[in-house]
Amino acid sequence: MPARGVRAAVRRAAIATTVAVAAMALVAGPTGMSGTADAEPPNLTSVPSQLPEDIDALIPAPPVEKLSRIPERSRIPGASRELQELREAIMPSPSGDRFFDHWPAGLAARAPGEVVTTRSVTRVAQPLVVVPLRSARQVKFRTADANGAPMFGTATLLVPAKAWTGRGARPVLINNSPIVALGTKCTTGFTYAHGFTNNTNETDLIPPYTQLALDRGYAVLVPDHTGPRMAYAEPYVAAHVILDSVRAAAALDPADFARGPIAMVGYSGGAIGTHGAAKLATRYAPDIAGRFVGAAIGGVPADYRSLAGAMNANLASGVFHAAMLGVARERPEVLRMSNHLARWLATSEIRNICTDDMGNLGIAHLPTQLLSTDPDPFHSALAEKLFEVTSMSDLEASMPLLIYHGRYEWWVPASQARALFAQQCALGATAIYREYGAEHVSAAALGFPDTATWLDDRLRGLPAPDGCRR
Repeated sequence: MPARGVRAAVRRAAIATTVAVAAMALVAGPTGMSGTADAEPPNLTSVPSQLPEDIDALIPAPPVEKLSRIPERSRIPGASRELQELREAIMPSPSGDRFFDHWPAGLAARAPGEVVTTRSVTRVAQPLVVVPLRSARQVKFRTADANGAPMFGTATLLVPAKAWTGRGARPVLINNSPIVALGTKCTTGFTYAHGFTNNTNETDLIPPYTQLALDRGYAVLVPDHTGPRMAYAEPYVAAHVILDSVRAAAALDPADFARGPIAMVGYSGGAIGTHGAAKLATRYAPDIAGRFVGAAIGGVPADYRSLAGAMNANLASGVFHAAMLGVARERPEVLRMSNHLARWLATSEIRNICTDDMGNLGIAHLPTQLLSTDPDPFHSALAEKLFEVTSMSDLEASMPLLIYHGRYEWWVPASQARALFAQQCALGATAIYREYGAEHVSAAALGFPDTATWLDDRLRGLPAPDGCRR
């Protein structure tokens, strides 16, 4: 490279480093630490207004394929072709399994929860769950995206070989696994269909809620609650998929899934879906809402405003930015605020990562402010709208709740779980709150015995304890 070219490259690198260091310093504040667990998104009104322009001047826009036809999953009514092509560019790559990849035609003409196709996965699922199975089937069904447009969902239905000898119809446990991922090979359904791979998340099977429920004779429903776009962290998508999976399971197997009581459990990423479904059940699925007897919500990211303060510009930023990409897949208005750097990242192989790799991205400590065309993105009108919509703070759960959390959580602060409990009590819900002396990972294990007992009590018809009015 000529000397002038070397000097230019060094200058660009120096500018990039200066911008990054300055932005991280502004995010971190005078202590050198990122926002505390209870912090609001940092106030960045003092950030130079030219920062977004400087970044885009330094980093060119990524190449985005021009398409002769916009795929169904990426269509945005009334939007520019450029935005729709960008949306398609950030979508996950196909899994190679048509059951999960193919977007069926004519979904708009189908009812929510209507079965599209099914298949048996008993041979693969049996050694994974260990408990003897009568059947393991996957169902593909019509559901709705975050904006109410038709899309498809998938779920796995597990029925134990053990006959149900209890009172009434066979109970159903919905296990909303923590699908903290962006890739199509990272879901629990893919694991049940293809076995363990290097993309399998151990939380698909641990803690063993599924195995314990099957051993008790309960049927188990495991939805792929991120939906076909892998919209990790989008609560409306997750809620719709979960609720419509109940409708589909009842239609496919009325004897085991159509009449018994239903309880849900979800931790972390799975808690996002459980939280959403508990609040949307009567609004979105009144025909089945009365069957739900309880929802256990653990380590829940219930308040994204709080997370923006706790997870930005630190080791959690990889997970936080992956969640932003997951939400953007369903709410493409977010893409309009993404700068060139954000688009390079979103269209790279990052769009296919699973849980472990997502955590590793946090090593960069990348501030969100470096990814936006707005120097203060957390206080933008769009962010305020998304914080409000995703919190569902005005909706009362239509079923008893168990909310549990780690006291020493630093990225998903316990304060937001306490606030969720207080909010639900104020709205009139029946709820109980439990807190463990643990952080995020260990709280899942410490909370398992109490949570499993609480779920079993609900499915056996025992009245739910109420910590709101004790």
